[in-house]
Amino acid sequence: MLEIKPIYDGKYLDRSPNIQSSGKLIPVGERVETCLKEISPRPVTPPVVRKFLNTTRPDAGAMRVFYGKANDPDEAQYLVHGVRTRPSLSAGSLINPPLRTLFQQRLQERREDIYQNHQKAPLGRSYNQAPGLPCGLDLYKTIFGKKTHRVFAGHIINPPKSREQVEKEAQDGRRLYIRTHNHFDVGEQINRKYNWSKYTKDSKFGIATPNYNDGRNVARSLRWLDQLQLQKAATLVSKRDEDFRARTQPQIGKVCDPIADTLNVPPNHTFGMMLSPDEFGAGDLMHYTAPVDFLRGKDRQHAVLSAIREHLKKANFHNFSSLLESFRHYDKKGSGAIGKGELQSVCRQFNLDLNPQILDALLEYCDVDGDGQIDFMEFANFLNWKDKMPIRQLEEDILTKGNKRGTLAGEGESLVKKEDLLPKEVGSSEKTPRTLTRPQTVPDRFHTSSSVISAVVGGPSAANYRTYGVPTVRTDLAAPCIKRISDMKNYGDESSSGGLINPSLYSLKGVHEKHFFMSRPKDEIASIFRNIGVEISEETFKDVWKLASMRHPRGQVCVETFRNVLDEIQAMKMGYY
Repeated sequence: MLEIKPIYDGKYLDRSPNIQSSGKLIPVGERVETCLKEISPRPVTPPVVRKFLNTTRPDAGAMRVFYGKANDPDEAQYLVHGVRTRPSLSAGSLINPPLRTLFQQRLQERREDIYQNHQKAPLGRSYNQAPGLPCGLDLYKTIFGKKTHRVFAGHIINPPKSREQVEKEAQDGRRLYIRTHNHFDVGEQINRKYNWSKYTKDSKFGIATPNYNDGRNVARSLRWLDQLQLQKAATLVSKRDEDFRARTQPQIGKVCDPIADTLNVPPNHTFGMMLSPDEFGAGDLMHYTAPVDFLRGKDRQHAVLSAIREHLKKANFHNFSSLLESFRHYDKKGSGAIGKGELQSVCRQFNLDLNPQILDALLEYCDVDGDGQIDFMEFANFLNWKDKMPIRQLEEDILTKGNKRGTLAGEGESLVKKEDLLPKEVGSSEKTPRTLTRPQTVPDRFHTSSSVISAVVGGPSAANYRTYGVPTVRTDLAAPCIKRISDMKNYGDESSSGGLINPSLYSLKGVHEKHFFMSRPKDEIASIFRNIGVEISEETFKDVWKLASMRHPRGQVCVETFRNVLDEIQAMKMGYY
């Protein structure tokens, strides 16, 4: 228990502690220490108070209930509003009521005898009206009401009267109807019983009202008086405005010249400063060379060599049926290689008169191994369209077995090795020479832009160099799963212009080009082709898979590669048949 000490404790000395102090003791009250000290255990809210807290501050999802007093009984959960509905008779009991005994029927009739309608008209009996009639009235001879005269329809439609009588009755009824209802027919003139001895019936009375069919009177009534006065009054215009309008606005028959009054120049005067014509055009500014000198040095030499090679390719394709026949025409001596003199003579034969510098450059370009002559492989790669002139079995035997002139088998050295001839297509007997690659080296005679930045084979790596600009195809970013309309970036997964102009039928089903070139496992490829109805055996599938995996460096197979190999095998089988 808190001990209350006097307020003067510690300040004065109590010399008579046994005597009780007089007066009223005022407690000091609560201090900061007692306010900040936590009360333990915390007091529990009584159930009665908690019930009212639920009314003012209910919890989430709790029902708010208002209570009258603290100790009222909780009747809300048992209280039911409205009137209790009593069950009515069912349809079955009304259609098929239960059978009553004779006692029950008599008891029901006794209960209904007290009603007046039961006394007058009992159920199953005729209505007895005798109790309501006067006493002594003969029910069988007394007739009530007025006798009805019967009128037939024939007398109404065709009455037994003359025509004059019918017209007279109609005129009398018409006059009576006009007098009672004041109703006239259309166009009927009213007879006011005037004295027309001085006037005729066609006479007009009063003054004629002026009438205009153009609606001028209505238009005048719709206008205000001040507007009419403004239209009649003269319009005041500033002379300065009128002069400016006459000078600046075009008039009929006059030339519009706003500064004709203020500018005194001859008629053929030209305004502005004369500019001298430019010495160079846009092409000169872009190339800074004459049109005939656009290509200089090595660039000009490469263009000339490309044109010469293209001319020789066309001549060989149109004049010879095979690569071997074309090579024999060039190889006049039959040495198995084409020299400088032989190449010059063939060029002159095809109307190409080359100077020694261009001829040396052409021989240097085609001579990959650097022996000073052009062999069959170099001739097929650089001076012919080898894809359009395939090598058949007979030509393959001549080229690989050493028959130079085609006279005797096994005579001389072979022109090509057997491994240098590759099948043109998978499973095809026609062969084509393998593609020769030129060494990717930069000559010492000139410098290129790639050599300036050391982007050459054997040079220092440029991986750590800073890259400027933003690439058009953002392969460095991952394509989003759902692309926004405002996102205009190309992540490398978009179709080309040809795919946009001629879209495939698969795109209508949501299958795009990237789905055909995605690498897939063996089981998935098999399920895809079986689902589309391709019947293929296990052995054939393994063979096709093996050929398709050989076309990728890492052995990956996509749907397009598998389909191409399958089409090639099918075409080869059809060729055999």
